[in-house]
Amino acid sequence: MKIAIYIPAYNAGATLPRVLDRIPLDIRDKVGEIFIVDNASPDNTYLVGISYAKEKGWSHLKVYRNNTNRGYGGSQKFAYQYAIEQGYDIVIMLHGDAQYAPEKIPNLIEPFEKGDADMVFGSRMTGDPLKGGMPMIRYLGNRFLTIVENIVLRWNLSEYHSGYRVYSCAALKKVPFHKCSDYYHFDTEILIQFKLAGLRVRERTIPTYYGDERCYVNIWKYGFAILFTLREYLFHKWKLRYQEKFDLSKAFGIEQKDILPATPDQVH
Repeated sequence: MKIAIYIPAYNAGATLPRVLDRIPLDIRDKVGEIFIVDNASPDNTYLVGISYAKEKGWSHLKVYRNNTNRGYGGSQKFAYQYAIEQGYDIVIMLHGDAQYAPEKIPNLIEPFEKGDADMVFGSRMTGDPLKGGMPMIRYLGNRFLTIVENIVLRWNLSEYHSGYRVYSCAALKKVPFHKCSDYYHFDTEILIQFKLAGLRVRERTIPTYYGDERCYVNIWKYGFAILFTLREYLFHKWKLRYQEKFDLSKAFGIEQKDILPATPDQVH
């Protein structure tokens, strides 16, 4: 099984080395590539990534930089298309801010090794998120949105908002993920696509950690974006308003203009 680890990073210069250091040795040796996508950070994230690769001698660590911030969803669109084109079987998304534990990667990829999943995400809600420092307002917001999402989608997930995810590239080819938002609710939209495609989504418990890292998500904007997405889904389902991102009745090709290509001065 060919594995890639994708690290979305924004102003992660201080935390990125810690994340890379904590990737288990057996996983580090097993993966074909670790690639960082620096989303136009104003700090030294890009240089930190390059320096780390040189210092450690990691030839399979690559660093990409967008010259403009293309959004959390936009970063994922590039990453998943890249993983598909490079022929990887699965791609792991591990955030560069050290909020998710790299030590849990073996647990997250186990369902793929057993042939039992098309997507796996680490759930904080099946553990003890408050003990891990999750702010109460985020905890309550997560719970509320998850209840609404489960009712609308007729699903039973413990949460929809974890960014610790592993995707099968074969499964990604079956959904129009490039039509999803460039904003943070990309994570919910692609879950809806997986639900519509009948793909297997699995959960694994992960620890919750909130440190002194800065959060760039406006929780109110994010929450309303989720509710608006659910309305779009229902209108599409009821044939009141067509949504191309939720139309899985035809094959979707990804056009070059939808991909975030790395130019020579953007990649190391």
